[in-house]
Amino acid sequence: MSIKSIFVFENLKPKKIVEVSLVISLFGIADAIYLTIAHYTQATILACPTTSFINCDKVTTSSYSEIFGIPVSILGLAFFLALFIIQLPIFWTSKYLWVKTPRIVFVSIGLISAFWFIYVELHKLHAICLYCTGIHTLTFLSFITILLASENFQATNKKA
Repeated sequence: MSIKSIFVFENLKPKKIVEVSLVISLFGIADAIYLTIAHYTQATILACPTTSFINCDKVTTSSYSEIFGIPVSILGLAFFLALFIIQLPIFWTSKYLWVKTPRIVFVSIGLISAFWFIYVELHKLHAICLYCTGIHTLTFLSFITILLASENFQATNKKA
């Protein structure tokens, strides 16, 4: 059973999947820019409650909001910028493995990171950030679209 049959995308064209993946990356870039601005100005600009389980301020100002002094939002921005670039149509049509394999590895690392940050929010901080949840969701969707596109491009190349 293939991933595209699980998600009922049997007749979806690879070009459409790539277009969707690029849009997802753009949303990730926008979300990460907003979080970066909030990090360097004040987290209170985030339109998010600060007194409940949904507490962007608590998450974005915690000790987990930086890795080696680098804001996680900048790492997220770099991730989605790189993801956008490696999903450009010119890279999808490449027949070289050194272009294809890193895309899946890269987005898998992003997904593992998202799972780590979800764990931190739920079990260490006992609060979630809606904007961070958006990033996590977009990372998961990127993972799915890359798998779909990879499988579709592989099937298209076999037919040729």
